[in-house]
Parts: sequence; structure tokens; C-alpha cells
Amino acid sequence: MATQNQAELLENLRGMLRDMLRLRTEGGAYAKLARAHGYIDGYMRVLLETGVADHRALLALVAEERRRADGPA
Repeated sequence: MATQNQAELLENLRGMLRDMLRLRTEGGAYAKLARAHGYIDGYMRVLLETGVADHRALLALVAEERRRADGPA
């Protein structure tokens, strides 16, 4: 099994965030939205615990994807 580098792992997270934000915007079913949140939370925890990313990097990534989906605050 090939290992993924940091950029690929963060891009996976971006994709999951985009899907979750799209579901939210489209009014997706609560169960699907909750499941997506759970997957993202778990994925982010693994990134933190393995040292792939720190809190600051993850917060910046999430903020960027939210801005992309919803526009500026």
C-alpha cells in the first residue's frame, strides 16, 4: 500500500469539507450531514495525532473552504 504525502491528505480533507458544505447548502438529510461531520472530525483527529497537520493549519483550511462555499464572513 502506497503512503500518501501531506498535500494529498490535506486535499482529501478539502474534498470532504466541500462535500459536507455542499450537503448543508442543498439542505441534505440530517443523517448524511451528521455522518459527514463525523468523518471529517475523525480524519482531522488522525491528522493532528500523527503530526501531519497542527490546529492552526486545520483551522485555516476549514476557514478557506467555508469562505469558498459561503463567501466572506
